[in-house]
Amino acid sequence: MPLDLVTIPCRQDNYAYLIHDPQSGATALIDAPEAAPILAALSVRGWQLGQIFITHHHTDHVEGVAELRAATGAQVSGAAADAHRLPPLDRTLVPGDSVTVGAESGSVLDMPGHTIGHIAFHFAAAQLLFTADSLMALGCGRLFEGTAEQMWRALGTLDALPDTTLVCSGHEYTQSNARFALTIEPGNTALHARAARIAEARAKDMPTVPSLLGLERATNPFLRAHLPHVKSSLGLPNASDVESFAELRQRKDRF
Repeated sequence: MPLDLVTIPCRQDNYAYLIHDPQSGATALIDAPEAAPILAALSVRGWQLGQIFITHHHTDHVEGVAELRAATGAQVSGAAADAHRLPPLDRTLVPGDSVTVGAESGSVLDMPGHTIGHIAFHFAAAQLLFTADSLMALGCGRLFEGTAEQMWRALGTLDALPDTTLVCSGHEYTQSNARFALTIEPGNTALHARAARIAEARAKDMPTVPSLLGLERATNPFLRAHLPHVKSSLGLPNASDVESFAELRQRKDRF
């Protein structure tokens, strides 16, 4: 049986995710921006939280951990590389480790760039990918700690996954990201169509995540930095892929 997925808006523009194995009843949470909406989502479904998986140390992804642990007894897992600045961990993770939710197994992926210790969780059978602030809907995270080369390499790992993978990212930044993407690829018809759907969804206060990886591959400029026409749009026709990506990230930072 596939995992059930619940997207939970938190704080001003964050998302947390519950995944639930119907057969075993096991439930896990990816990131904990705040406790109250997560506890409410659990309560309305009658689910018991057993595990919390943390992607990185930023406050808006971990602030609810202590309250959730106290309320549920959930075990907390996060990157060994970030253990010194994460909430206390019951399990430290390194890239290549596996995590389980009931009968479903997920892989821990190394995602340096936004932060050095950032990780993602990929549940291949369920086609779920939890990327937080690495790959985002129509964007990617700012390079607060890592380099453009690290982030480009990390995104390449994700870009190799199937189109049908559902990308569960950490923020509602999609409309702003769409406006920026259109400055890079004004002729991208798939991007224009997506931007229109995003505007309609946001007008109704509906979330624009998760998103399919195939759609990201077709419209997200940060996955398209290697394309010759994108490099030309940047005025860098002879740039390396990393140089093109770095220019995109710098332009988005100023946008």
